[in-house]
Amino acid sequence: MKDQFYQYIQELQDTITSKLETIDGKATFQQDLWERPEGGGGRTRVIENGNVFEKGGVNISAVHGALPEAMQNYFKVKDCDFFACGLSLVIHPKNPMVPTVHANWRYFEMYDKEGNIVTQWFGGGQDLTPYYLFEEDAKHFHQVCKTACDKHDPAFYETYKNRCDEYFYNGHRGEGRGVGGLFFDYCKETKSMSMQQWYDFVTEVGNSFLDAYTPIVERRKELNYTKEQRDWQEIRRGRYVEFNLVHDKGTLFGLKTNGRIESILMSLPPHVQWRYDHHPEEGSEEEKLIKVLQNPVAWV
Repeated sequence: MKDQFYQYIQELQDTITSKLETIDGKATFQQDLWERPEGGGGRTRVIENGNVFEKGGVNISAVHGALPEAMQNYFKVKDCDFFACGLSLVIHPKNPMVPTVHANWRYFEMYDKEGNIVTQWFGGGQDLTPYYLFEEDAKHFHQVCKTACDKHDPAFYETYKNRCDEYFYNGHRGEGRGVGGLFFDYCKETKSMSMQQWYDFVTEVGNSFLDAYTPIVERRKELNYTKEQRDWQEIRRGRYVEFNLVHDKGTLFGLKTNGRIESILMSLPPHVQWRYDHHPEEGSEEEKLIKVLQNPVAWV
């Protein structure tokens, strides 16, 4: 399974970066191959200062070795080895009318000292963070997510949509990071779902990503915007940073387990503002977004 999934994310990285370069028309992804001293490594690809994308990363990694102490404590195990691989991406467009997007698909195995698999699971998802709310964009993104889910279980979309709203939530702000999407974790073998069936589901979602996001980019990338709208985008990016550094489990684990810092923090946007006690004008488009972030919507 690990070989099958690692092969998949290598191919998916190629597909996604190629498509995003075509849309941008100017910038290309810089590739950085790296090795982890404890075992494994990855292939980081970053795009910057393009016509459309101000900064973005599409990274894959496959790491293995002794389970770090912080993760042993988290999983309440001792003296285990592990393998983990995944693809993680964050794209920050230049135009504030184009939403930021995040996606991640991952696979994990844990072994005893004899090398037997003790547990294994899939996780992942994809979610949208707009700065200006176009309801048709949110509906499109969620419809693609639902279509992918429905091919495998009619209950998946609502379950993982709700988990996404719960997870990507800035509790200290009382608002969601964005308009959500899907979030699933610890997808293990059960009587109703084999690991191969979970693989089929996760790859279905991964394959749906470009269909979910790129039509939105194409619709919005040429729209005009003002300096004030760009300022709002940078203020909202500050909320994005807050979530990633305060709440996100992947970021926190990466920092605690000697992860590669540049790959972990590639999700951070290049230009951000934190203004003291900032509130949007009443009745404005900016306030409209905030109200939706405070009360998750059933988009489809």
